[in-house]
Amino acid sequence: MPKVVFQIEGSGPVTISCNPGDNLLELARRANVAIDAPCSGNGSCGKCRVKLVEGVLETIPSRHISQEEMEAGWRLSCNCKVVGDCTVFVPDIASAYRSRMKTADLSSPDEIAIFETCQEQLKASGIVFENQYRALVLEMAEPTLDDTMPDNERLTWAIQEALGVEKVEIPFSVMVKLASTLREHHFRVCVKGELKENTFRCMEISGPEDTAIVGCAIDIGTTTVTMVLTDLVTGKLLAKGSSGNGQIRYGADVINRIIEQGREGGKKKLQDAIVKETLNPIIASLCRSANISARSILRLCVAANTTMNHLFVGVDAEPVRMEPYIPSFFGWKGLLAGDLKLPANPLAPVLIAPNIGSYVGGDITAGTLVTTLWDADEMSLFIDLGTNGEIVFGNRDFMMSCACSAGPAFEGGDISCGMRATDGAIEACTIDKETMEPTLTIVGDAGQKPVGICGSGIIDIISELFRCGIINARGLFVREGSRVLRDAHGMGRYLLASAEESETGREVSINEVDIDNFIRAKGAIFSAIDTMLSAVDMTVDCIDRVFVAGGIGSGINMKNSVNIGMLPDVDLSKYQYIGNSSLTGAYAMVMSDRATEKCHELGANMTYLELSTHPGYMDNFVAACFLPHTDASLFPNSVQEM
Repeated sequence: MPKVVFQIEGSGPVTISCNPGDNLLELARRANVAIDAPCSGNGSCGKCRVKLVEGVLETIPSRHISQEEMEAGWRLSCNCKVVGDCTVFVPDIASAYRSRMKTADLSSPDEIAIFETCQEQLKASGIVFENQYRALVLEMAEPTLDDTMPDNERLTWAIQEALGVEKVEIPFSVMVKLASTLREHHFRVCVKGELKENTFRCMEISGPEDTAIVGCAIDIGTTTVTMVLTDLVTGKLLAKGSSGNGQIRYGADVINRIIEQGREGGKKKLQDAIVKETLNPIIASLCRSANISARSILRLCVAANTTMNHLFVGVDAEPVRMEPYIPSFFGWKGLLAGDLKLPANPLAPVLIAPNIGSYVGGDITAGTLVTTLWDADEMSLFIDLGTNGEIVFGNRDFMMSCACSAGPAFEGGDISCGMRATDGAIEACTIDKETMEPTLTIVGDAGQKPVGICGSGIIDIISELFRCGIINARGLFVREGSRVLRDAHGMGRYLLASAEESETGREVSINEVDIDNFIRAKGAIFSAIDTMLSAVDMTVDCIDRVFVAGGIGSGINMKNSVNIGMLPDVDLSKYQYIGNSSLTGAYAMVMSDRATEKCHELGANMTYLELSTHPGYMDNFVAACFLPHTDASLFPNSVQEM
């Protein structure tokens, strides 16, 4: 039986036995070795690169690996079969799903301002930031031979006296530690729990110094997971962090992940990837950063798309992708942290922002909550740019939503040098029309060399290439210069950084295939907007405000987005980038009972437009797959200099 040794950059080796003929990528997954595979192993993305150090692999040639790279040992793991003992090197590349876990600096005014603004806007719309969680420091008389009242009654009486409630509930998880905690702290303790109507439900008992009651808001994106811990009394942010979604090694898009979870043992693999490998480490890290116990987390809220919600709770997501596209649930109440073995108080409720349709999930209801478009007379357009492009249009009188399969291009997927918006990502770019030389803005500290390109950078680069006449409306290179290179087949690419100038020792460039992939992604967004407006007999002239959300970078250049035909050509003053609205909405739900109620109201009252069955959508999509569009009258302000 052959043995394969995976030498993981920055980590120790992993050895696994296998059968001759086993696929190398599938073997890595069985060994829990992280190899980036956005296309889930169909050979189209070219990102599951490994280097053969010793032994032999049966390999299918790929256009993604040059002859020189092949001779140097580089292979695509999805195209390799094991034929005997071998050793392969797994690089820690920028787009790998385990992108370094990052903890935000909460001393930054920008980090705090987003959540403070959310509170102010929702309060102005009548959403009070109040919840029913309480922490009580109680001091009780110690039992004696003359005072033999049992511990649970002693605690009950103390709570009733402090709160004036009639009923106190002490669940099993509190009861089993009650005696030891009371005696360890000489009957002076802190009790944490939820006050509902005239009943106080104990959730935790601890020493009198541990009075923290914490909420956890989570945005589960297809590519990235982001989380904040907040004080449930004051609303103050305690910690914030993010990480790549561990499921990405099973595919960059939801369809590939649904297919994977449908295989034997797939539901558990996908659930473990998000819960055990992603959420649990982030929660543990943030608890350490905030210096709190995980059991102090008394309430959690998850905002995610419909598929991510299903995979998170371990429910079959197959019906989501099959006609008539019916998910197992829109809303879910009664889920507890203990059910999912999350590192939080086991009695803590896990709120799930309600889904609207098969491809419009709780991340959009949470984001819609934050925009407050539901409380305005103006017609507003809300666009969330991610692996799926989700859109909401309406005002206080009506709201309509839809989703389009934009693919992972906005988060760096389907792009040869694409990556998410982390250190080393090119997030902005300008190009000199005469010299064709680029000026790059890179995420990270001063002196950071480029590693790849994130979503906002891709928008800028394509817009600048088009503006300068370097590419035509189809995304093909039509100008020559020192920055425009071509391969043996004549395919052009624009060089942003040479191998010597990059962090990884590989050039950073964007080629015609990348541009075509992005044009289709932007075409999906605009055609969805166009179709939705047509469905309610309106045009772009009816739009008063446009909210743009998504984790594609620190913010996108709206002018460039219009220039390439991704967003409607309306007055730029109408545009507002609101960052990760899904996370902000989850934060509001954790903090506010009324915000939770409102989010469920929005989900129930929003009309869902299924684009896949809507007549005319495909025609609109094809028309939008040019720069900026086949109908130039829709983009009078888009400019291409020749």
